Amino acid sequence: MMWRPGALSAWLAVSVAAPLAGQVQIRLADSTRATYSELHDGLKMGSASADTVARIMSLSNPAALWARSGQALAGKVPWNEGLLALTRLAELQKPAYADSAAHLRTRIMEGNVKGPPGIDPGDLIEPLRAVELQVERVKVGDAAMRSRILAQVPGGKYGLADAWTLGRLGGGTPDTLMALFRAAPDENLKVRYLTLLSFSDDPVATPFLAAIYESPDSAGIPPRVATRASDALLWIGTKRSLDALAEARNVARQRGVYDAPLLGRDGYTFLENDSSAVISRTGKWLTEWIAVLKPWP
Repeated sequence: MMWRPGALSAWLAVSVAAPLAGQVQIRLADSTRATYSELHDGLKMGSASADTVARIMSLSNPAALWARSGQALAGKVPWNEGLLALTRLAELQKPAYADSAAHLRTRIMEGNVKGPPGIDPGDLIEPLRAVELQVERVKVGDAAMRSRILAQVPGGKYGLADAWTLGRLGGGTPDTLMALFRAAPDENLKVRYLTLLSFSDDPVATPFLAAIYESPDSAGIPPRVATRASDALLWIGTKRSLDALAEARNVARQRGVYDAPLLGRDGYTFLENDSSAVISRTGKWLTEWIAVLKPWP
């Protein structure tokens, strides 16, 4: 099956909660930030899954990481290990692997690569693009990379790898995204910029995100999309950001911001589902993280 261009940008434009197999947001063993994983349900230190994550994300040998991704594609190791390996490979920014990533990505898009039973090899498209983008970032610099990615946002010509890369750029990228959100002329653009901001773990966005969660209507977005602000605060993961989320949730509850029955799902209210997402993403309740995290510098 050939890859459908634009599928990822469409998801990024409208997504409000569900994770997607692809380039991975994951963090483990940081005393100043909460554990976070899009691949696991309630990842906890000391578990077999956490040990695997720690082992792969600490590798500095690009050849070993590339081999692990190939083993996942061949069904010899769990699929998630391949996604983790490519995420780590992108972080290493090794030029020698950009061409290999581009070659494999092209073959997948042309329908010439098969995955294990029940697995779509297209899930590797964005992780492979991230390997390429991170190498390009070294060549052109953060400012040029940021300008190129943001230029594609209004037309929706971007994907998960672009969002993941943008979230790792310095030079005031979160400030730029917040300014673009405020200036956006329509709801769709605001959703796109908020979603892109959720890929950054820079604490500078904490008050901005908390304000959106408290009052999404005032920010110009539908209440359901406020889960992106919630998830962004979890990804920042500091004691302050989680405390801000807890306070914003209390304010929203008192104001009845999310009381509409249509916002509920599976017999639970919006806020109940959003609270359970904390456990799924981080392995603990907000109050537990706030109690144990050390202050971020």
